[in-house]
Amino acid sequence: GPILKEKVIWKQWIGISLGFFGTILVLGFDIGELIPIKGLLVTLVALLSATLGTLFQKKVSGNLALSVSSFFQAISASVFLFFAMLIFEKPFINTNPVFILSMGWQIFAVSFGAFTILMYLIKVDSASKTSNLFFLIPPVSVFMAWLFLNETITIYDFVGLIISSLGVYIATREKSK
Repeated sequence: GPILKEKVIWKQWIGISLGFFGTILVLGFDIGELIPIKGLLVTLVALLSATLGTLFQKKVSGNLALSVSSFFQAISASVFLFFAMLIFEKPFINTNPVFILSMGWQIFAVSFGAFTILMYLIKVDSASKTSNLFFLIPPVSVFMAWLFLNETITIYDFVGLIISSLGVYIATREKSK
């Protein structure tokens, strides 16, 4: 709110709290067992980075076209990941059909599709409302893993999905007229 001069009302804070609680409920009981602490820390850094990127995007790029904005994000992420790869990995690409399909999905559906939708939402709506949608990622991922991959879904996962969904609804709904 203060950074972008957006008014975040108390109902939105309730929604944010519920979204956060629901996400923690989905993730919380697996931390240390199925979710390594190192993975959680990397996820928290990614979440912080996405939040800061969303705030920066909304603050400075109000007049940029979505294609230009997406281009700058892709270039900056590529440069960062290139150097991270040189530091932490031995570069190797196994070009097989699975790799080509996976990269095609990442480039076209995720990079162009999802980022363009995200940048559009940031441009036309408040950053606080748009960033609340991130609370749905872990619960919906658990549900999709159950639906498509036959993974186990616990009562905590199901309740977390309901609470997160309710929180996002409260935080993002329009005021009654």
